[in-house]
Amino acid sequence: MKVAIHYEGSTVEDGRVAGHDAGATLVRRLMRVFPHAQLIGHALRHAEGFDVVPLEFIDTDDTVVINMDVIDSMAIWRTLRTAGGEPKIMNFVWWNTSQYQHEVQRTSLALSCALFPTFANSERTASEVSEIVRSWTVPQIAEKARIAWVNLGIRLEHVQPREEPDVPVVLYPAIYLSERKQPQVFLDVVERVVKRTPIRLEARLHESHLISERAMRMSRPHWSWVGPLTATREDYWHALARTTAFLATATEESYGLEYIEALVAGAVGIFPDRPWARAILPEGYPFLWRTQAEAEEMLYRAVTETAACRAELDAVAGGSFAEWLRSRHDDDFFEKAVADRVAEWFGS
Repeated sequence: MKVAIHYEGSTVEDGRVAGHDAGATLVRRLMRVFPHAQLIGHALRHAEGFDVVPLEFIDTDDTVVINMDVIDSMAIWRTLRTAGGEPKIMNFVWWNTSQYQHEVQRTSLALSCALFPTFANSERTASEVSEIVRSWTVPQIAEKARIAWVNLGIRLEHVQPREEPDVPVVLYPAIYLSERKQPQVFLDVVERVVKRTPIRLEARLHESHLISERAMRMSRPHWSWVGPLTATREDYWHALARTTAFLATATEESYGLEYIEALVAGAVGIFPDRPWARAILPEGYPFLWRTQAEAEEMLYRAVTETAACRAELDAVAGGSFAEWLRSRHDDDFFEKAVADRVAEWFGS
Protein backbone atom coordinates (compact mmCIF):
# COMPACT_ATOMS: atom_id res chain seq x y z
CA MET A 1 0.00 0.00 0.00
CA LYS A 2 1.40 3.40 -1.00
CA VAL A 3 0.95 6.61 1.02
CA ALA A 4 0.21 10.19 -0.04
CA ILE A 5 0.31 13.06 2.45
CA HIS A 6 -2.16 15.94 2.25
CA TYR A 7 -1.23 19.17 4.04
CA GLU A 8 -2.26 22.47 2.46
CA GLY A 9 0.39 24.33 4.43
CA SER A 10 3.29 22.43 2.90
CA THR A 11 5.78 24.09 0.57
CA VAL A 12 8.66 22.56 -1.36
CA GLU A 13 11.87 24.54 -1.83
CA ASP A 14 15.04 23.23 -3.47
CA GLY A 15 13.42 19.81 -3.72
CA ARG A 16 12.65 19.52 0.01
CA VAL A 17 9.72 20.15 2.33
CA ALA A 18 10.46 23.61 3.70
CA GLY A 19 9.64 25.21 7.03
CA HIS A 20 10.23 24.69 10.74
CA ASP A 21 6.62 24.86 11.88
CA ALA A 22 4.97 21.80 13.38
CA GLY A 23 3.09 20.94 10.19
CA ALA A 24 6.17 20.89 7.98
CA THR A 25 8.09 18.93 10.60
CA LEU A 26 5.34 16.30 10.75
CA VAL A 27 5.25 15.99 6.96
CA ARG A 28 8.97 15.20 7.02
CA ARG A 29 8.47 12.72 9.84
CA LEU A 30 5.72 10.92 7.94
CA MET A 31 8.02 10.74 4.94
CA ARG A 32 10.62 9.00 7.09
CA VAL A 33 8.00 6.47 8.16
CA PHE A 34 6.84 5.98 4.57
CA PRO A 35 10.00 6.56 2.48
CA HIS A 36 8.29 6.62 -0.92
CA ALA A 37 5.29 8.69 0.12
CA GLN A 38 3.90 11.27 -2.28
CA LEU A 39 3.08 14.83 -1.23
CA ILE A 40 -0.22 16.12 -2.57
CA GLY A 41 0.19 19.51 -4.22
CA HIS A 42 -1.22 21.70 -6.97
CA ALA A 43 1.18 20.68 -9.76
CA LEU A 44 3.03 17.52 -10.67
CA ARG A 45 6.77 17.75 -9.98
CA HIS A 46 9.71 15.65 -8.88
CA ALA A 47 11.41 16.55 -5.62
CA GLU A 48 14.35 15.13 -3.68
CA GLY A 49 13.27 11.58 -2.87
CA PHE A 50 9.55 12.11 -3.39
CA ASP A 51 6.98 13.31 -5.91
CA VAL A 52 4.48 16.12 -5.59
CA VAL A 53 1.20 14.92 -7.11
CA PRO A 54 -2.17 16.67 -7.59
CA LEU A 55 -5.01 15.04 -5.67
CA GLU A 56 -6.77 14.10 -8.92
CA PHE A 57 -3.77 11.91 -9.89
CA ILE A 58 -3.89 9.72 -6.77
CA ASP A 59 -4.59 6.04 -7.49
CA THR A 60 -7.36 5.06 -5.07
CA ASP A 61 -6.71 1.34 -5.61
CA ASP A 62 -3.35 1.23 -3.87
CA THR A 63 -2.85 4.59 -2.09
CA VAL A 64 -3.81 5.76 1.39
CA VAL A 65 -4.14 9.53 1.81
CA ILE A 66 -2.96 10.67 5.24
CA ASN A 67 -4.84 13.93 5.62
CA MET A 68 -3.47 16.54 8.03
CA ASP A 69 -6.28 18.96 7.06
CA VAL A 70 -8.89 16.77 8.70
CA ILE A 71 -11.85 19.06 8.24
CA ASP A 72 -11.43 18.65 4.46
CA SER A 73 -11.53 14.84 4.34
CA MET A 74 -15.03 14.64 2.90
CA ALA A 75 -14.09 17.01 0.06
CA ILE A 76 -10.98 14.91 -0.59
CA TRP A 77 -13.12 11.78 -0.67
CA ARG A 78 -15.47 13.34 -3.23
CA THR A 79 -12.57 14.34 -5.48
CA LEU A 80 -11.00 10.89 -5.34
CA ARG A 81 -14.34 9.16 -5.79
CA THR A 82 -14.89 10.78 -9.18
CA ALA A 83 -12.06 8.64 -10.56
CA GLY A 84 -13.80 5.47 -9.39
CA GLY A 85 -12.77 3.02 -6.71
CA GLU A 86 -13.04 3.42 -2.97
CA PRO A 87 -10.87 6.26 -1.58
CA LYS A 88 -8.67 5.36 1.40
CA ILE A 89 -8.26 8.27 3.81
CA MET A 90 -6.74 8.42 7.28
CA ASN A 91 -7.15 11.57 9.34
CA PHE A 92 -4.16 12.83 11.30
CA VAL A 93 -5.22 15.21 14.09
CA TRP A 94 -2.03 16.95 15.18
CA TRP A 95 -3.46 20.26 16.40
CA ASN A 96 -5.71 21.59 19.12
CA THR A 97 -9.37 20.84 18.34
CA SER A 98 -10.45 24.03 20.13
CA GLN A 99 -9.36 26.05 17.09
CA TYR A 100 -12.66 25.01 15.49
CA GLN A 101 -15.51 26.66 17.37
CA HIS A 102 -18.14 27.42 14.71
CA GLU A 103 -20.89 24.81 14.55
CA VAL A 104 -20.16 24.17 10.86
CA GLN A 105 -16.51 23.51 11.65
CA ARG A 106 -17.29 21.32 14.67
CA THR A 107 -19.84 19.30 12.72
CA SER A 108 -17.46 18.88 9.78
CA LEU A 109 -14.70 17.75 12.11
CA ALA A 110 -17.03 15.31 13.86
CA LEU A 111 -18.28 13.79 10.61
CA SER A 112 -14.79 13.50 9.22
CA CYS A 113 -13.48 11.69 12.31
CA ALA A 114 -16.54 9.41 12.38
CA LEU A 115 -16.39 8.47 8.72
CA PHE A 116 -12.62 8.00 8.33
CA PRO A 117 -10.07 6.27 10.60
CA THR A 118 -8.44 8.93 12.73
CA PHE A 119 -4.97 9.02 14.28
CA ALA A 120 -4.31 11.62 17.01
CA ASN A 121 -1.09 13.10 18.33
CA SER A 122 -1.82 12.35 22.01
CA GLU A 123 -4.27 10.61 24.30
CA ARG A 124 -5.75 13.98 25.25
CA THR A 125 -6.42 14.89 21.62
CA ALA A 126 -7.92 11.46 20.93
CA SER A 127 -10.30 11.91 23.88
CA GLU A 128 -11.36 15.32 22.59
CA VAL A 129 -11.98 13.90 19.12
CA SER A 130 -14.07 11.06 20.56
CA GLU A 131 -16.17 13.53 22.53
CA ILE A 132 -16.70 15.75 19.48
CA VAL A 133 -17.83 12.73 17.43
CA ARG A 134 -20.29 11.69 20.16
CA SER A 135 -21.65 15.20 20.63
CA TRP A 136 -21.93 16.35 17.02
CA THR A 137 -23.03 13.24 15.12
CA VAL A 138 -25.86 10.72 15.45
CA PRO A 139 -25.17 7.41 17.25
CA GLN A 140 -25.39 5.36 14.04
CA ILE A 141 -22.36 7.26 12.70
CA ALA A 142 -20.49 7.82 15.98
CA GLU A 143 -20.38 4.12 16.83
CA LYS A 144 -18.40 3.43 13.65
CA ALA A 145 -15.55 5.80 14.55
CA ARG A 146 -12.05 4.33 14.66
CA ILE A 147 -9.70 6.51 16.70
CA ALA A 148 -6.15 5.74 17.80
CA TRP A 149 -3.34 7.82 19.26
CA VAL A 150 0.29 7.97 20.27
CA ASN A 151 2.43 10.77 21.70
CA LEU A 152 4.27 12.50 18.87
CA GLY A 153 7.56 12.27 20.70
CA ILE A 154 10.86 13.82 19.64
CA ARG A 155 14.02 12.62 17.91
CA LEU A 156 16.24 11.99 20.90
CA GLU A 157 19.40 11.77 18.82
CA HIS A 158 19.18 15.54 18.23
CA VAL A 159 19.69 16.38 21.92
CA GLN A 160 23.03 18.14 22.54
CA PRO A 161 25.19 18.39 25.70
CA ARG A 162 24.32 21.22 28.07
CA GLU A 163 26.14 24.56 27.81
CA GLU A 164 25.21 26.71 30.79
CA PRO A 165 25.13 30.42 29.83
CA ASP A 166 26.77 33.18 31.88
CA VAL A 167 23.40 34.92 32.14
CA PRO A 168 20.36 32.65 32.52
CA VAL A 169 18.36 32.33 29.30
CA VAL A 170 14.56 32.29 29.49
CA LEU A 171 12.82 31.00 26.38
CA TYR A 172 9.48 32.04 24.98
CA PRO A 173 8.44 28.45 24.17
CA ALA A 174 6.40 29.01 21.01
CA ILE A 175 6.87 30.32 17.49
CA TYR A 176 3.59 32.23 17.41
CA LEU A 177 2.25 35.15 19.45
CA SER A 178 -1.40 34.13 19.15
CA GLU A 179 -3.96 34.87 21.87
CA ARG A 180 -4.03 31.22 22.97
CA LYS A 181 -0.33 31.42 23.85
CA GLN A 182 -0.93 34.49 26.08
CA PRO A 183 2.34 36.26 25.19
CA GLN A 184 1.44 39.30 27.27
CA VAL A 185 1.16 37.14 30.40
CA PHE A 186 4.57 35.69 29.56
CA LEU A 187 6.11 39.14 29.14
CA ASP A 188 4.49 40.53 32.29
CA VAL A 189 5.97 37.73 34.41
CA VAL A 190 9.40 37.93 32.79
CA GLU A 191 9.53 41.71 33.29
CA ARG A 192 8.93 41.23 37.01
CA VAL A 193 11.64 38.57 37.26
CA VAL A 194 14.24 40.64 35.39
CA LYS A 195 13.79 43.40 37.99
CA ARG A 196 15.03 40.91 40.60
CA THR A 197 17.84 39.12 38.75
CA PRO A 198 19.63 39.36 35.39
CA ILE A 199 18.19 37.16 32.65
CA ARG A 200 18.16 37.12 28.85
CA LEU A 201 14.85 36.55 27.07
CA GLU A 202 15.02 34.69 23.77
CA ALA A 203 12.14 34.21 21.33
CA ARG A 204 12.36 32.60 17.89
CA LEU A 205 9.25 33.35 15.89
CA HIS A 206 7.65 32.30 12.65
CA GLU A 207 8.12 34.99 10.02
CA SER A 208 4.38 35.70 9.97
CA HIS A 209 4.57 36.84 13.63
CA LEU A 210 8.10 38.22 13.65
CA ILE A 211 7.04 41.56 12.16
CA SER A 212 3.97 41.96 14.36
CA GLU A 213 3.46 44.73 16.87
CA ARG A 214 3.59 42.18 19.70
CA ALA A 215 6.98 40.94 18.52
CA MET A 216 8.28 44.49 18.39
CA ARG A 217 7.07 45.17 21.93
CA MET A 218 8.74 41.98 23.14
CA SER A 219 12.05 42.92 21.51
CA ARG A 220 12.33 46.45 22.97
CA PRO A 221 14.00 45.72 26.35
CA HIS A 222 17.79 45.52 26.25
CA TRP A 223 17.65 42.08 27.88
CA SER A 224 15.41 40.64 25.16
CA TRP A 225 16.33 39.03 21.85
CA VAL A 226 13.59 38.28 19.33
CA GLY A 227 14.55 36.76 16.01
CA PRO A 228 13.67 34.29 13.28
CA LEU A 229 13.52 30.53 13.55
CA THR A 230 16.90 28.80 13.45
CA ALA A 231 18.18 27.85 10.01
CA THR A 232 18.78 24.19 10.88
CA ARG A 233 17.65 21.61 13.43
CA GLU A 234 21.23 21.49 14.75
CA ASP A 235 21.12 25.23 15.48
CA TYR A 236 17.73 24.78 17.14
CA TRP A 237 19.00 22.08 19.49
CA HIS A 238 22.20 24.04 20.19
CA ALA A 239 20.06 26.97 21.35
CA LEU A 240 17.98 24.68 23.58
CA ALA A 241 21.16 23.24 25.13
CA ARG A 242 21.96 26.68 26.56
CA THR A 243 18.40 27.54 27.62
CA THR A 244 18.01 27.75 31.39
CA ALA A 245 14.24 27.83 31.71
CA PHE A 246 10.99 28.56 29.90
CA LEU A 247 7.61 29.88 30.95
CA ALA A 248 4.58 28.28 29.33
CA THR A 249 1.45 30.43 29.32
CA ALA A 250 -0.81 28.77 26.71
CA THR A 251 -4.43 28.18 27.66
CA GLU A 252 -4.62 25.01 25.56
CA GLU A 253 -2.31 22.65 23.68
CA SER A 254 -2.95 19.39 21.86
CA TYR A 255 0.41 17.89 22.85
CA GLY A 256 3.18 20.42 23.43
CA LEU A 257 6.09 19.35 21.25
CA GLU A 258 8.14 22.52 21.84
CA TYR A 259 7.88 22.10 25.61
CA ILE A 260 8.95 18.45 25.50
CA GLU A 261 11.96 19.33 23.37
CA ALA A 262 13.04 22.08 25.77
CA LEU A 263 12.58 19.82 28.81
CA VAL A 264 14.61 17.00 27.26
CA ALA A 265 17.34 19.54 26.46
CA GLY A 266 17.58 20.33 30.18
CA ALA A 267 15.56 23.54 30.53
CA VAL A 268 13.42 23.94 33.65
CA GLY A 269 9.81 24.25 32.53
CA ILE A 270 7.29 26.47 34.32
CA PHE A 271 3.78 25.45 33.26
CA PRO A 272 0.24 26.68 33.86
CA ASP A 273 -1.78 24.34 36.04
CA ARG A 274 -3.97 23.12 33.20
CA PRO A 275 -4.99 19.65 31.98
CA TRP A 276 -2.85 19.85 28.83
CA ALA A 277 0.27 20.45 30.92
CA ARG A 278 -0.49 17.72 33.46
CA ALA A 279 -0.98 15.26 30.59
CA ILE A 280 2.69 15.49 29.55
CA LEU A 281 4.29 15.75 33.00
CA PRO A 282 4.87 13.33 35.90
CA GLU A 283 2.47 13.37 38.83
CA GLY A 284 3.58 15.86 41.45
CA TYR A 285 5.41 18.13 38.99
CA PRO A 286 6.52 21.03 41.22
CA PHE A 287 6.36 23.95 38.78
CA LEU A 288 2.68 24.40 37.93
CA TRP A 289 1.37 27.94 38.43
CA ARG A 290 -2.17 29.14 39.03
CA THR A 291 -1.48 32.87 39.39
CA GLN A 292 1.04 35.17 37.80
CA ALA A 293 2.60 35.72 41.22
CA GLU A 294 3.25 31.96 41.46
CA ALA A 295 4.66 31.95 37.95
CA GLU A 296 7.04 34.75 38.89
CA GLU A 297 8.34 32.95 41.98
CA MET A 298 8.79 29.66 40.11
CA LEU A 299 10.62 31.31 37.21
CA TYR A 300 12.80 33.26 39.65
CA ARG A 301 13.79 30.02 41.35
CA ALA A 302 14.41 28.33 38.00
CA VAL A 303 17.00 30.96 37.01
CA THR A 304 18.60 31.47 40.44
CA GLU A 305 18.44 27.93 41.88
CA THR A 306 18.57 25.94 38.68
CA ALA A 307 20.42 22.92 40.05
CA ALA A 308 18.01 22.60 42.97
CA CYS A 309 15.03 22.82 40.60
CA ARG A 310 16.46 20.06 38.40
CA ALA A 311 16.96 17.91 41.50
CA GLU A 312 13.27 18.37 42.36
CA LEU A 313 12.32 17.22 38.87
CA ASP A 314 14.48 14.12 39.22
CA ALA A 315 12.81 13.37 42.55
CA VAL A 316 9.24 13.49 41.22
CA ALA A 317 10.28 11.35 38.23
CA GLY A 318 11.63 8.62 40.50
CA GLY A 319 15.31 9.23 39.86
CA SER A 320 15.85 10.88 36.48
CA PHE A 321 13.48 13.35 34.88
CA ALA A 322 15.40 13.12 31.60
CA GLU A 323 14.91 9.35 31.45
CA TRP A 324 11.25 9.71 32.37
CA LEU A 325 10.79 12.02 29.39
CA ARG A 326 12.77 9.80 27.05
CA SER A 327 10.74 6.72 27.96
CA ARG A 328 7.45 8.46 27.12
CA HIS A 329 8.26 10.86 24.31
CA ASP A 330 10.55 8.97 21.92
CA ASP A 331 9.47 9.40 18.30
CA ASP A 332 10.28 5.74 17.63
CA PHE A 333 6.94 5.00 19.32
CA PHE A 334 5.19 7.39 16.94
CA GLU A 335 6.79 5.92 13.84
CA LYS A 336 5.85 2.36 14.77
CA ALA A 337 2.31 3.27 15.85
CA VAL A 338 1.39 5.23 12.72
CA ALA A 339 2.80 2.51 10.44
CA ASP A 340 0.94 -0.18 12.39
CA ARG A 341 -2.36 1.70 12.15
CA VAL A 342 -2.06 2.22 8.39
CA ALA A 343 -1.42 -1.52 8.01
CA GLU A 344 -4.29 -2.42 10.37
CA TRP A 345 -6.84 -0.10 8.78
CA PHE A 346 -5.88 -0.40 5.12
CA GLY A 347 -3.67 -3.48 4.75
CA SER A 348 0.08 -3.66 4.26
